Amino acid sequence: MIKVADYIINTLAERGIDKIFVVYGAANGDLIDAFTRTAATEYVAVMHEQAGGFAAEGYAKVKGIPGVAIATSGPGGMNLLTSMGNCFYDSIPCVFLTGQINSRFLRPDPSIRQVGFQETDIVAMAAPVTKYAKMIVKAEDVRYEVEKALWLCQSGRPGPVLLDIPLDIQKAKIDVKQLVGFEPPAVASYDLDVVDRQIHKLLDDLRCAERPVILVGGGVRLADAQDDVRELGRRLEIPCFPTWNALDVITSDYEFYGGRIGTYGGAGRNFGIQNSDLLISIGSRISGRITGGNVQSFARQARKYLVEIDPAMVQRKFQQVPFDVNILCDAKAFVRRLLVALDKNPKAIPHRASWTERVMEWKRKYDPVRPEFFKQKERVHPYAFMRRLSEKMGATDVLVGDCGGNIVVSNHAFETKYGQRNLTNNGNSPMGFSFAGAMGAWFADPTRQVVCTIGDGGFNMNLQELQTFLNYGVKVKTFILNNHIYGITKAYQETNFQGRAEACGPKGYRPPNFIKLAQAYGVKSMIIGNHAEMNAKIDEVLQYDGPVVCDVDMDEYHTYEPRIFGWKTPIEDMYPYLSREEFRDNMVIEPVEGWMCPEYPDVVKSMQP
Repeated sequence: MIKVADYIINTLAERGIDKIFVVYGAANGDLIDAFTRTAATEYVAVMHEQAGGFAAEGYAKVKGIPGVAIATSGPGGMNLLTSMGNCFYDSIPCVFLTGQINSRFLRPDPSIRQVGFQETDIVAMAAPVTKYAKMIVKAEDVRYEVEKALWLCQSGRPGPVLLDIPLDIQKAKIDVKQLVGFEPPAVASYDLDVVDRQIHKLLDDLRCAERPVILVGGGVRLADAQDDVRELGRRLEIPCFPTWNALDVITSDYEFYGGRIGTYGGAGRNFGIQNSDLLISIGSRISGRITGGNVQSFARQARKYLVEIDPAMVQRKFQQVPFDVNILCDAKAFVRRLLVALDKNPKAIPHRASWTERVMEWKRKYDPVRPEFFKQKERVHPYAFMRRLSEKMGATDVLVGDCGGNIVVSNHAFETKYGQRNLTNNGNSPMGFSFAGAMGAWFADPTRQVVCTIGDGGFNMNLQELQTFLNYGVKVKTFILNNHIYGITKAYQETNFQGRAEACGPKGYRPPNFIKLAQAYGVKSMIIGNHAEMNAKIDEVLQYDGPVVCDVDMDEYHTYEPRIFGWKTPIEDMYPYLSREEFRDNMVIEPVEGWMCPEYPDVVKSMQP
């Protein structure tokens, strides 16, 4: 006989999950006590449940298996909800376990607000942001529920699951031999015969296309198809564009990397994707961050293919961008079948060398990191810093970025090498993710250098984890891109409220002294104050054998170039604006004119072409 709590922890350990992030509370006490009876896994005691959930996400992304976080009932479980949302929107497999009060004190009816102390219906709260949320009400159901949760979080489109376990169930003794397991459905979620027919249609379109492109999303990494997709790009010799969730798949050193795309599109200013006549999207639903508000103008003359594992996303009624052909298939299975079809098909796909070279020229010509950025004398220019950091990081290092303006800077200026990981949370995008997410990434593989970049605002959200870094010797190197304001918020306010900026700095917000704060925790800290000392201090941080907090002192930067203004703007017409002559020279298709909206405030009108 074994306790339910022991069975759960042992099962997770058997799946290779060697680190589990916890905050102790009475209602999860038996779960955490179970760690004392196994050597196959261990807990990491974090300072806040949200940080534990973020760490589990970072762990899952680097380890390639589910991350796990455990919280107590009531406020403990509720503090995990943001972490669940992160994993749900970005399709990250994580298991969240919450302790619950003794079953006899659970409310008998939803009309009763609460009976037991810290009783909370966490299952109902978590349901919208999990693939599966369930309270285990019978001890004999534990094997079935744990196996089901582990299967669901990794199958199809991955995502988080929640198991809520009352205290008396955790303590209950079970005979493992009598437990009933979960049998996954035998039926595949997609029809390969249909996929093959769609592939033959795609081959016909590839033969006719003059300007084909591939858009690569985060689903490619989730399907472990990154090498396959890169091989596809090489076979077809056409430009490939990563979304922000695929910057470590189609990397800056990939020979058919076409630049970065979207409302904050970087290298290439979106000219490649917008001028295309055939677009193959693999593992990306193509969100508004890619299309901008003028959805109809996105790749408007391209025939569009979508390869997607989520059945909902291949239904046209749910699509922001209407696709011409919707292929329900795992990304890896699709790409491998397409490669086989290319080998077998007697009609060759023509190589569009002049088109590919033109896209590469746009990428080179319109690099968002301009030479004058490095000539700044006072303080540090964010784009210059991020480019230098990318040059200095090693071939297998892990970069974990945060959200807001600093992730825009990173995704504009950081040039990822294949073998590195470039991580953030894009769908939910909470401030403070990267500091705790980097901790999870480091625990997943302590042999790799892990670097966290974060804004001054975001660092304030999870700075308590400095104590966890110290407790466990977490060797994450943290660079705070300190522009002394909520930069992207201020940019939004200035362009939407006639230049007024509230509660984002200097009015309503001011960052603390990060050097003294890190010193108070006993963590090494330093400051980069100008370009003259930038190179040497980046090297010093990266070479230090332990955690470091580095305050990168910047002006109140919040320009973030290039970017689009307003929902009516086609994404190829970006600020800072090109002359209309140069802009039109870059357009193979007919440009959209007259998009400027007259009610925009003066700060935007002054920037119009």
